Amino acid sequence: MKDDISKNLMELHGRIAEACEEADHDLHDITIVAVTKTLPASTIQTAVAAGLTNIGESRIQEAESKIRDLGHIARFHLIGHLQTNKVKKAVELFDVIQSVDSEHLADEINRRAAEINRTIECLVQVNTSGEESKYGIPPDQCRDLIAYVNGLPNIDLSGLMTIGPLTDDKDEVRAAFRACRELFRAGRGLVGDDFEHLSMGMSDDFSLAIAEGATMIRVGSAIFGPRED
Repeated sequence: MKDDISKNLMELHGRIAEACEEADHDLHDITIVAVTKTLPASTIQTAVAAGLTNIGESRIQEAESKIRDLGHIARFHLIGHLQTNKVKKAVELFDVIQSVDSEHLADEINRRAAEINRTIECLVQVNTSGEESKYGIPPDQCRDLIAYVNGLPNIDLSGLMTIGPLTDDKDEVRAAFRACRELFRAGRGLVGDDFEHLSMGMSDDFSLAIAEGATMIRVGSAIFGPRED
């Protein structure tokens, strides 16, 4: 497994470098979040040993035992949907929550973070694909949510996240990413330079995301190989 991860990671870095060169972006501006859902804690240890410093998990119940066993050997990102009744645990466990999609959820994150005297980094999730199966704030409500979350004292708002549409049409995927990039630029105007992360693109579409300005990609199978969700 260690050799496979190292080999896959080397290939991934090559693909990222190629995408950055084509898009005239700086390779060093891209952060890889290694998605380890369904994988054991030992795989996270191997990934960190291979040089990965950001780990993404989708389900709090699954992630809890891994994070408690490993400690914070990396920055742990919650990239899945967050229900308000699980916010307390999420704020205790994760370094970053990438899936803030309502004022109500933001209020609860802020409240729970204040209870343990911490400020937690968050991203606003936007549904730029328009697919009903995806979570995220509608694009036309994004600016207001950015302004709202930025005013909460125990949240450090650092960017936007989106999930590309489930289609083979590259133009449609790029259009969704492009829409998020424009919202990101508007958000930066509201928040300032600390609004720095544009999290979009996964194993199948990260090259398109980089072409449209992604600074953070969430990659699982390209590092760890295919697996069941």
